[in-house]
Amino acid sequence: MSLRMVSLRAGTRLDQLLKYINIVSTGGEAKSIIQSGEVSVNGKVETRRGYKLKEGDTVDVKGVSLKVSLKE
Repeated sequence: MSLRMVSLRAGTRLDQLLKYINIVSTGGEAKSIIQSGEVSVNGKVETRRGYKLKEGDTVDVKGVSLKVSLKE
């Protein structure tokens, strides 16, 4: 699995990231895959869709690995 960099605004939530990178098309889909344990942040399953992403977080979902950087 290759690591892809993604630049986000501070305060971006996990469910918003999944929509932004087109893993899902709706918030309901994002909620479903997050709560079913298909998403991990920094190697741990994350089930809170409102988790606020931080600089350096690594998100793994559906064979995609993303490294978060925050922009001002």
